[in-house]
Amino acid sequence: MNNLRRITATLAASLALVAAGCGQGNPSAPKTEAEVLGTSATTALGRVDGPLVVAVGDISCPPGSAVSALACDQSATARLAAGYRPRRVLVLGDSQYDSGLLSAYRNSYARTWGAFKSITKPVPGNHEYLTRGASGYYRYFRDQQAGAPGYYAFNVGAWRIYALNSNCDRISCTRENRWLGRNMAAHPHRCSAITMHHPRYSSGEHGSNAFLRPMWRTAMRHHTDLALAGHDHDYERFAKLNAFGEPARAGIASFVSGTGGRGLRDFATPVTGSVVRDSSAFGVLALRLGKAAYAWEYKTVGGEVVDTGTGRCT
Repeated sequence: MNNLRRITATLAASLALVAAGCGQGNPSAPKTEAEVLGTSATTALGRVDGPLVVAVGDISCPPGSAVSALACDQSATARLAAGYRPRRVLVLGDSQYDSGLLSAYRNSYARTWGAFKSITKPVPGNHEYLTRGASGYYRYFRDQQAGAPGYYAFNVGAWRIYALNSNCDRISCTRENRWLGRNMAAHPHRCSAITMHHPRYSSGEHGSNAFLRPMWRTAMRHHTDLALAGHDHDYERFAKLNAFGEPARAGIASFVSGTGGRGLRDFATPVTGSVVRDSSAFGVLALRLGKAAYAWEYKTVGGEVVDTGTGRCT
């Protein structure tokens, strides 16, 4: 409880600084339209007992950027996340634009989402690596994860979470995949999830990433339940898919949650298995992690529950 009070107080102070230091404006950003399927106004989070986590990526603009409803509103998503009183915050990469400089982390991200730093479990995105070796990211988050090469595992309640580095052009993902298989074999859990920046499946601007197929297959062999990613600046939920994009009962259900504040982008042609899509507003994904089940809710900063539901661990 004391930790929660400290986070809330820190966030309030940080957001006051942001309001004082950032001007309002209308920076160049694509005008997006909502594309929402299968929505529900009734949240499912109350149907599952367990710790709650918030997951989102693509968050913070460079210091001093103008704020609008379509760009650089990381303060609004931080306030939304605080309302969930999360046990953990899963940051899905591209946490600080444009290049993950340490000075930018300290003067932008730290003033909003930095309030959650003590409970954050991040993964690096491609923008972090625009600073050599993603050094700004690793220095800022050095107390929150295992350091370079950027992949590690941790437990939240009954769940095992594998935080992966999907920048396979920067690190050896072959070596990472071997580590993933060994760790999953050594730490069997009824419920597990993988987090990364690049999504295996996406209908967004960047699209799906076939280079993640080996890690997806490893995760499937160990009955992983959920995959969480960012990269595309939208929200999307997929039905259970195997490593080749085919619906499968033994597949992994996946979410793209790239609406942390940086910007919003339209969808391309929907990918097979896409169930819900929204790019109308910034928002966060909340997950309740139970002993044999999970529940999710995606809510926008305007308070709209776009998507909610439950699932069972395999």
